[in-house]
Amino acid sequence: MHKAGFVNIIGNPNVGKSTLMNCLVGEKLSIITSKAQTTRHRILGIVNGDNFQLIISDTPGIIKPSYELQSSMMDFVKSALEDADVLVYMLEIGEKSIKDLDVHNKINSAKVPVIILLNKIDLSNQKQLEIEIDNWSKMYPNSDVYPISALNNFNIEKLINRIIELIPESPPYFPKDQLTDKPERFFVNEKLREKIFLYYDKEIPYSVEVVTDEFKEEESIIKIRSKILVERESQKGIIIGHKGVALKKIGTKARLDLEKFFGKKVFIELHVKVSKNWRSNSSQLKRFGYKQ
Repeated sequence: MHKAGFVNIIGNPNVGKSTLMNCLVGEKLSIITSKAQTTRHRILGIVNGDNFQLIISDTPGIIKPSYELQSSMMDFVKSALEDADVLVYMLEIGEKSIKDLDVHNKINSAKVPVIILLNKIDLSNQKQLEIEIDNWSKMYPNSDVYPISALNNFNIEKLINRIIELIPESPPYFPKDQLTDKPERFFVNEKLREKIFLYYDKEIPYSVEVVTDEFKEEESIIKIRSKILVERESQKGIIIGHKGVALKKIGTKARLDLEKFFGKKVFIELHVKVSKNWRSNSSQLKRFGYKQ
C-alpha cells in the first residue's frame, strides 16, 4: 500500500512555516528571515519514503493586502485552503486571538483533517503550554493540536507519522527522487532575495524582485546571470551601495549558499534595474509567477 497527499501549511507571518517546511524536507527550499512576508510564493517540498510521498506546501503569511502583490500572495493561501489532503494551521506560543475570521471558519468547517501546530514552545514553560493547548483545542475541537519546535526539531517525527496516517492511499504524484516543483532559477532568485531581506532595511526588501536570465550548468561550474528589480531610482543606488560594495556582498553571500545547494562551483553576475511600481502591475506580477 502506498500513500500520497498534499500537506498545506498556513499561518500568520513569522510563525515558523518556512522553518517547518525545511525541517520536514531536509533541505533549505524556503527562505527564512526575521522580517514578515519573506515568503511570497507557494513552494512545494516533496518528502519521499518507501510507501509514502508527502507534498508539503509552504505559503505566505496571512495578511490584509494593501497592494496587488499582497493580494496575489493571499491567493496562494486561498488555494492552499482548497486543495489540501491535510491542512496544517501553524500558530506560535503566545498568540491569543484569531487574526482572520474567514480563515478560522474555513479551518473549522474543513472537509479534510486539520492539524493545529503550536510552534516555538522552547520559548515557553510547561504551565503556559498546557493552558494554550487547552485553549486551542477548544477553539478547534475537530483538530489535533501538536506542540512543536521546528527550529529544534522537537516533536517533528511524531508529527510526520501522524500526517502519514492521515493522507489517502495513492500512487506518488511526483518522481521519487524529486525534491520540489520549482526550477533551479527559482532558488537562485529566492536566495538573492533572502540576502536582500537580511542586509537591507525598511521598504527596500519589499520593493525588490529578482529575475534570473541565465542559468548555464557546465561540468565543473554553474554560470548565473540575474537582475535585481527595484521600483525607484533611489532604491537602485541603495542596492548597489558605494562603489558597488553592497551589491558585491549580496552576490558573494548568495553564491556561497548556492554552491552548497547545487553541490558545485557557482559564478554569479548581478545587475540592478528599475521597474516602476511592479508590485501593482498585473502584467509584471504575471511575469514573475504571482498570477495565473
